[in-house]
Amino acid sequence: MPVGIFRVCLVVITAIVNHPLLFPKENGTVPENAEEVIQKMKEREESLRLEQLRLEQEITEQEATQKALEKAAEVVDESKEEKVRWDMWTALSMVIFLLIELWRQDFQEGNWQDTGGEDDEMSVLGKAFKGVAFPDKAVLASFYEKRILGTTGDMARMREMVEGFADDLLEALRSVCNRDADMEVEDCMGVGSMYENWRVHKPFVCDMIVPFAPPEPYRFQSQTWCSGNSFPPDEQGYGTIKVCRADEHGTGCICDKTKLGEDMLCLLHSQANTTKPSSGMEDLLCFKNTQYLDADQVMKWFQIAVTKAWNRISHKYEFDLSFSLLDSPGALKIKFRSGKSVAFNLTPVVQYENSDVYFISHFPQSSLAADLPSSTHWFLTFAVYERRFIHLVSKMLPANACHVSCLQILSFLHGKQCSLTGPSGLTNYHLKTVMLHLLQAHPSQDWAPEKLEARLQDMLKFLEKCLHEKKLCHFFIGNGKVPAELGFPIIFQRAEPLNLFRPFVLRRDVYRKTVDTFHEMLRNMSALIKEYTVHIPLAHTNRIHKESL
Repeated sequence: MPVGIFRVCLVVITAIVNHPLLFPKENGTVPENAEEVIQKMKEREESLRLEQLRLEQEITEQEATQKALEKAAEVVDESKEEKVRWDMWTALSMVIFLLIELWRQDFQEGNWQDTGGEDDEMSVLGKAFKGVAFPDKAVLASFYEKRILGTTGDMARMREMVEGFADDLLEALRSVCNRDADMEVEDCMGVGSMYENWRVHKPFVCDMIVPFAPPEPYRFQSQTWCSGNSFPPDEQGYGTIKVCRADEHGTGCICDKTKLGEDMLCLLHSQANTTKPSSGMEDLLCFKNTQYLDADQVMKWFQIAVTKAWNRISHKYEFDLSFSLLDSPGALKIKFRSGKSVAFNLTPVVQYENSDVYFISHFPQSSLAADLPSSTHWFLTFAVYERRFIHLVSKMLPANACHVSCLQILSFLHGKQCSLTGPSGLTNYHLKTVMLHLLQAHPSQDWAPEKLEARLQDMLKFLEKCLHEKKLCHFFIGNGKVPAELGFPIIFQRAEPLNLFRPFVLRRDVYRKTVDTFHEMLRNMSALIKEYTVHIPLAHTNRIHKESL
């Protein structure tokens, strides 16, 4: 209790002592400066208020700027997302458009077919033959007899005349050539439809090939697309020919196979004998700065040689000889004084090793080798083996077999249709390839003369199936069933099959035109045959029916 009273008293005394009225002299300025202090405080307060307003304004502006940036970022993100969505829809739309366009083109080309049918491979053929009236046996037999059979005698007489003149011309060519510098020309060989007895279109043209070889000491070293080195797809069926010395890479000496020391010398092949081939032959018939035989150079050489040979023997004949096609080296034409003319092709070729396969410089009228990869690429022709195969099979067929008749009728119809609607991608070589495949597929009794109608339909069906698939394999290349009697090189039998319809895959316009022409030919077949058929007497019709029974 006393402690508490003491504390209260101490506080009261302290308050009294510190009261300002007890010291008037020391604190006399307080009342005088109060207004000045208050004024300064008001000014300070005003400045602080203004500073606060400024800071609030800056903060507001910063917040607005931040919101604007965030909004802009959101807009950019939304635009990116919208662009991604738009690009996705654009790409999807383009894919859908391309698919529709491809489907439309395939549908227009007649490639569409149902995949659920049992006879899948014949579904397109059924559409093509729908409403087509196929000629009967009597009409076909009469058409063949009246329109085609009569041309056989004309072909025989023309072959005999052309062969005799070609032999005389080549003999003169050998006499005007330099045996030490020019190519050595061998005897010509007849190939193609004229020598296989199935050509029907006039004017008749004999196709003959002339093998040639380089003079000593040179030789040809050939290389084909199936010899092991990789060839691009557009060069399949082609090969190259290198001009080299006969002892180059083939002397058999150990110095060619073993690397001799610097102090060792081969007694058979000294440095004096290791001369390079002279540039004379390379400059004459080889591509520039290479040793590969140039087809264009060969063409120039052959035309010059034929011209010199004709100048030597022209006095013996009462007709003129000229080149009928500038882009073909041996397309010749005999012009008689009466105005008549005879055309034939004399084409230089190079033998492949020791076989009857030949590298051919130019095809007549470019029917097979329209676009050569380069002038150093030569197409391989199997025309000699094709002629031998037809001759071999004909011996095993019934008398008067209808295989040649079918090919002649088909060639005639296609030629007439092309004359009406324009050229087609199909060639007579394609038609002959179809016949060769069917000759191998059908037994010999199926080619009896009374089965002409059935075999002609088989050829048409096979041809349309190949057109639909855009695939017609070369008969010999990749065919392991070639008769051994032919002596066909095994390297080509083991090669991958060569598709003769590959250009149709690359050129859709040509394919569409070819298919349209073929279907138009089917529709016009009966009309064309009746147009070129003389009225059939009743007795003749009965005789044909009796023979077919």
